[in-house]
Amino acid sequence: MKSSPHLTILLLCQAATLALPLAAAANPILDAYKTQAKQENPAFKDFTAAAGQKLYGSVGPNQLSCASCHTDSPKAAGKHAKTNKAIDPLAPSANAKRFTDAAQMEKWFKRNCNDALGRACTTQEKGDFMSYVLSVK
Repeated sequence: MKSSPHLTILLLCQAATLALPLAAAANPILDAYKTQAKQENPAFKDFTAAAGQKLYGSVGPNQLSCASCHTDSPKAAGKHAKTNKAIDPLAPSANAKRFTDAAQMEKWFKRNCNDALGRACTTQEKGDFMSYVLSVK
């Protein structure tokens, strides 16, 4: 049977749930973004937490940022800016379920980047964002 790249990523993500205590650098979703970034841009070097932190606080055309709903600290619980629905912390250091499901990540990146930034996030931005939130202890 031929394996698809999506199946490979899914299997890696499932394996990651068993290895959550490992260092943030071992995140298979972030590793998949690195592979994708290298394919999109041969000059790609790495993601940076500093760029991710800047993105987290960037206010888009709808006057929203990630922090609008997720608070200034990814370790804190937040609430949706319009509906007031509770949102669990983003940082895996405060919420072990974060960054363990690639399909969920793509779903939320699609929605939230469009809501906050008024456009889709690039692979570079997704990786920088993850690097930042994974670095929050």
